[in-house]
Amino acid sequence: MLDPARSYDLIGDVHGCAHTLEHLLERLGYRRCGGIWRHPQRMAVFLGDIIDRGPRIRESLHIVYDMVRTGHALCLMGNHEFNALGWCTPAPPGSGKEYVREHNARHTRLIHETLEQFAQYPGEWHDFVQWFYDMPLFVDAGRFRVVHACWDADVITPLRAQYPKGCIDQPFVQAAAYADSFAHLAFNRLLRGTDMRLPDGLTLTGGDGLTRAFFRTKFWEDDPKTYGDIVFQPDALPERVAQKPLSSTEKGTLLRYPVDEPMLFVGHYWRSGEPAPIRPNLACLDYSAVLYGKLVAYRLDQETRLDPAKFVWVDVERPEAVQ
Repeated sequence: MLDPARSYDLIGDVHGCAHTLEHLLERLGYRRCGGIWRHPQRMAVFLGDIIDRGPRIRESLHIVYDMVRTGHALCLMGNHEFNALGWCTPAPPGSGKEYVREHNARHTRLIHETLEQFAQYPGEWHDFVQWFYDMPLFVDAGRFRVVHACWDADVITPLRAQYPKGCIDQPFVQAAAYADSFAHLAFNRLLRGTDMRLPDGLTLTGGDGLTRAFFRTKFWEDDPKTYGDIVFQPDALPERVAQKPLSSTEKGTLLRYPVDEPMLFVGHYWRSGEPAPIRPNLACLDYSAVLYGKLVAYRLDQETRLDPAKFVWVDVERPEAVQ
């Protein structure tokens, strides 16, 4: 789907920050021509999560969709696009659910802004949801890879055998209604990443207001010793948890993306500070744009290892973010 010889601008989670996206595209040398943002030589690759949370979700979708439709961009599926598919898709009979993603208070809160902004445009929303099926869950271009949250070869290999282009269909979404299905595993692993249960029944309420019994974990550490060595989320663990040693069983469950693998680009993780590589072959481009952070891109040319000087970003002005 991507020509490895071409130059790309990989862009992190937009979450409805349309004005900031336009500023970032301008900074990257894209210009609006005929209503579509385009670059004479380069192509944009969006890492997913265009929707939810932000104030200009509809505008963001139109920008990205128009670029994709005319060949000036590719957009991967993020967990929020999958959430929207699950929200709109009836669950299969016998699953015990009405929809793949249940319409409970927690899920309603996450998709509320999107549904509100499309309340007067139901036809547009229907068309965008159908477009989400055209978003691949992963892209392997040989010398670099792109996925929203986590690259797991043991999941991607069988998924690629079933869906060579990485784009799934409604039966696959419906299969995700079952927690023990491969579809459920694929969406969780590739679009949400890896996690570990907090010890001793502990729960934590994060900066997003959600209370969780799990914490997000790194999927590349070679020899971690403690819980603190593997946490990968903006919310810190309590010190007593961070210092807790990992058992051999816990270490055995951890996924590892080796440093000699191709460059990998992900979003999803709400990072902060100045954008920089995590490892020479791993970059996260989600820097919390919708929480007054940065909308970040990486300018990829022919390098095979990440260049810290090639991160480009725009700081999000307060009126652009959620109030």
